[in-house]
Amino acid sequence: MKYVGAHVSASGGVDNAPLNAHAIGAKAFALFTKNQRQWFAAAYKEETIERFKQRVDELGFDPDHILPHDSYLINLGHPTEEGIKKSRQAFFDEMSRCEQLGLNRLNFHPGSHLNQVSIDECLDRIAESINMALERTNGVTAVIENTAGQGTNLGHTFEQLAHIIDKVDDKSRVGVCLDTAHTLAAGYEIRTKEAFEETMKAFHEVVGISYLKGMHINDSKKEVGSRVDRHDSLGKGVMNMDLFSFIMNDPRFDNMPLILETPDESIWAEEIQLLYSLVQ
Repeated sequence: MKYVGAHVSASGGVDNAPLNAHAIGAKAFALFTKNQRQWFAAAYKEETIERFKQRVDELGFDPDHILPHDSYLINLGHPTEEGIKKSRQAFFDEMSRCEQLGLNRLNFHPGSHLNQVSIDECLDRIAESINMALERTNGVTAVIENTAGQGTNLGHTFEQLAHIIDKVDDKSRVGVCLDTAHTLAAGYEIRTKEAFEETMKAFHEVVGISYLKGMHINDSKKEVGSRVDRHDSLGKGVMNMDLFSFIMNDPRFDNMPLILETPDESIWAEEIQLLYSLVQ
């Protein structure tokens, strides 16, 4: 079964996110566990945690279908000591927040070398950051999102994702989220059935399909191999609806959060219905 939703607002408190997801007919959702534009935030109040869990339960959501996203400020491969320390502290906090909310995964962009260290050094540092986070928390999987490869961002090739995973000690608590727009922009063609199968075969051979813990479902404003991260609404970018049909009819993507991050949130409910209409 497919669980489709969107990255909904948690404005006013994380306990509002389940309500916002339910309002658009979502069966899954993503959220920021705190203000994504700030490094640190006040601890949750106990009543906020309880209200979040209660609403998740009452509205029929499952933690397996909720994919929190960390702050965009965090760079787990930061080349400076000050930068890496700040990023790690913020990441540990976000992993801990997921644990408090009863959630079992945290999605994050791996990191950037900022032209100050080699790619391999940066990837090793990201893996070290993940190991440190896993040691400090329980039950939360670190879910690496593939990137478009914009600027000095890493994680845009399956080999880079595999490099990070290889250096993570607890393989049971690391995973991957594939973003459709990022995948295309990074240079992987996915718009025909043959190309999609070829790309997924490569992902399985290099990373392993068992590591896939969620997907971001986005059209792209930019062409294959552009290395530019620009999401578009479904059917309005350079992709066609065939790709989304492949995903909705493929059992490999059952029972995981399929999250819209398309730019027009006013049509998220329509886009969710559109995706379900593709099921044959």
